[in-house]
Amino acid sequence: MKYGVNTLVWTARVGPAEAPLFHRIREWGFDGAELFISADEPSDVTRVRKMLDDAQLDRTTCGVLPRDAHLVSSDPAVRAHAVRFLTRCIERTAELGARLICGPLYAALGLMTGSRRTENEWNWAVEGLQAAARRAEELGVTVCIEPLNRFETYFLNTATDAARLVKDVGSPHVRILFDTFHANIEEQNPARALRSIAPELGHVHISENDRGIPGSGHTDWSEIFKTLREIHYDGWLTIESFAKPEPDLASAACIWRDLAPSGDELARQGLQFIKSSITILQV
Repeated sequence: MKYGVNTLVWTARVGPAEAPLFHRIREWGFDGAELFISADEPSDVTRVRKMLDDAQLDRTTCGVLPRDAHLVSSDPAVRAHAVRFLTRCIERTAELGARLICGPLYAALGLMTGSRRTENEWNWAVEGLQAAARRAEELGVTVCIEPLNRFETYFLNTATDAARLVKDVGSPHVRILFDTFHANIEEQNPARALRSIAPELGHVHISENDRGIPGSGHTDWSEIFKTLREIHYDGWLTIESFAKPEPDLASAACIWRDLAPSGDELARQGLQFIKSSITILQV
């Protein structure tokens, strides 16, 4: 397995000022960093790619769809814009030297209709992801879709539904991101849910039940790590938690307090916890 950390632990905007951070991430023992990506972030992909190369860090990306560009809109123009937006994020992921983009890449974050998803919405998501997947296949990028908790999306909440969506899309370049925070809310048994999607699993986010430091809450980590070993998962374990989120991120994720003394402490302690937990399983 490879160990990563999402730069959202510190900031959503990555530029030259983050060069020392990348070197610290490598010194702490991480294999890579996960960067927030959009049509204009990072603002200088070429420079950020060199910074990651200089720090000897591999990389993945994460993203969200804006409200004027998401795949399950009833407006064909919004859906078309979403395909273009997602395709551009896939292209920028490749330009960054990454081979994986993840996130709730089907509907706008926090968008609610007040009703369950419809069959039309499901079909629109499938069509949009199929269109984006064609570009992902050309570039060798894997798109990992993320089920979120019910307070952040109405469209996709469980691993079972995510697996069905991936199967309907039918591309080897569209897989599932399993996030332990969301699973803690939506799954009756997160480890069992994780095991059930083994064939479709492409990426894992490590986040405590309160989105704080991994290992500091009540998530049943022993079962999660045991399951990952049993299904022979050898991809990324990426910490996506938040210490002192910036205002825009805090608002989007509904975080109204500090969850760790600092991003550095969250990352260091989180990585130590993950590695020690996996080492115990290997004894």
